[in-house]
Amino acid sequence: MASAGFPAKFLQAQFPNSRNNNTTTNSTPNHLILKRQPFLSPPFSWKPRPRFVCLLSKCSSNSNVIELDEEGHDLVKMTSFSDPGLYSKELGVGVRAVHMACLLCQKIQHALVLDTNEHVSSKDDNSPVTIADWSVQATVSWVLSEAFGSDNVSIVAEEDVQVLSKSDATGLLEAVVKTVNTCLAEAPRFGLNAPGSALCPKEVLEAIGRCNSTGGHTGRFWVLDPVDGTLGFVRGDQYAVALALIEDGEVVLGVLGCPNYPLRKELLSYHNGNQITITPPTSDTGDKGCVMYARRGTHTSWMQPLLRGEETFEWPNSSRKIQVSPIDDPELATFCEPVEKANSSHSFTAGLAYSVGLRNKPLRVYSMVKYAAIARGDAEIFMKFARAGYKEKIWDHAAAVVIIEEAGGLVTDAGGHQLDFSKGIYLEGLDRGIIACAGSKLHETLITAVDASWNSSSL
Repeated sequence: MASAGFPAKFLQAQFPNSRNNNTTTNSTPNHLILKRQPFLSPPFSWKPRPRFVCLLSKCSSNSNVIELDEEGHDLVKMTSFSDPGLYSKELGVGVRAVHMACLLCQKIQHALVLDTNEHVSSKDDNSPVTIADWSVQATVSWVLSEAFGSDNVSIVAEEDVQVLSKSDATGLLEAVVKTVNTCLAEAPRFGLNAPGSALCPKEVLEAIGRCNSTGGHTGRFWVLDPVDGTLGFVRGDQYAVALALIEDGEVVLGVLGCPNYPLRKELLSYHNGNQITITPPTSDTGDKGCVMYARRGTHTSWMQPLLRGEETFEWPNSSRKIQVSPIDDPELATFCEPVEKANSSHSFTAGLAYSVGLRNKPLRVYSMVKYAAIARGDAEIFMKFARAGYKEKIWDHAAAVVIIEEAGGLVTDAGGHQLDFSKGIYLEGLDRGIIACAGSKLHETLITAVDASWNSSSL
């Protein structure tokens, strides 16, 4: 559709509840209503591309929206995504890509639970990697490249193509290619373009290989962890799909898919003993699986359920606001920590927790689901203190940090400094560990306790 047939006064954003709109207003969240305003506050900077919005139909959330630049080119080729604000297209594509990836992972995990030896390999650090890792990375890479152009997309991601490129990995590559094509065939269900024909092995390897950015302090790049918590994934437990967008060293949006996370706090169940862990609901009645997301500067984080059966994705897909817990008393707070001891010290966090009065048993959870628990108010504290020699990677934190912060929480290192995502693939300059809290009072208490306890620790 060209812009020539429309006077300039009609090429403008229109609010569904404006005086000129006689239709019934709907319950679309405020962050999805058409706006022409920046969402970032200092120190963030932004240079929005010139754009106009032509609202073809004033029928609330199902309106067909076409974004046109000054030359009349279509910027957003999708329906039911009605916010042309800063990073809105990036957020919309990112949420859809992660949603697709979560459904892909659910199918593969189900097969893994039935056959624990199915397509599980190992990385150099002996951590497991499955066809889900490569398939998600290829899928998300292809979706982003299709939406924004491969020349405009830079991705930092965890997996590479070395294992899949080996001559003895033919069967594994075939499984990945089949999985990717099955997933991408569902793209129209999410309002995205599907490939004109099935991707061949070379194209799948190219999609994975495009995720070779090393990040940095300038420019724009995506950060992807295709399956965070692969050990939890192969054990039928918690895991996450994480995608963030970083611009000039700052995380500007984050999307966190948690396919096994219960949709409501009252559905959480725990193992008793010296620790507690989140147990995924065992039924298939729609009690588990969600995508959380946030955009920097909106002061709001959102959660939407995963699609069930043959449902079609229609924005905002039953999204609801989430916020951190109001609890600020250590005796009432629940703290999270990693399940495995390989890269973190449970003994130090246990001593620290006791010293500040935390009396609840630790919630040990695989992956960034720990962050999700804080963002939604299911827990109040996440502490991780890495063992000597271990370096935190940006894809393990970027997406979740912005979601917690926009939900009202804080995430810093143990010295109280913001995490620095501008130094490449690692969180360089990290002061001792990472502390995420639901509020400033708990955060200050923990920072003080770390300073008092650190010199006597054996980390």
